Amino acid sequence: QLDRIIIHQQVELLEAILGTETSSKYEIKNHLGQRVYFAVEENGCFDRNLCSPIRSFTIRIADNTGREVITVNRPLRCNSCWFPCFLQEV
Repeated sequence: QLDRIIIHQQVELLEAILGTETSSKYEIKNHLGQRVYFAVEENGCFDRNLCSPIRSFTIRIADNTGREVITVNRPLRCNSCWFPCFLQEV
């Protein structure tokens, strides 16, 4: 039972050095700092680097045994990355 969670993004060395976006990975921890879930963002290189804040993505959340427990989808909600016309939905 979780009454609160802590989400920690894992920063990859390549991303830190080059300043480019890579697929994000997250550890989801309980209030004691123990990892209870792990999340991976799936999307394309184009989306990550050109449409970063409004990009589409799928995040797959798995428990410590690797069993997927939640999938979060956010489609791209605009005609162009440079002219967003809709608010984002998850």
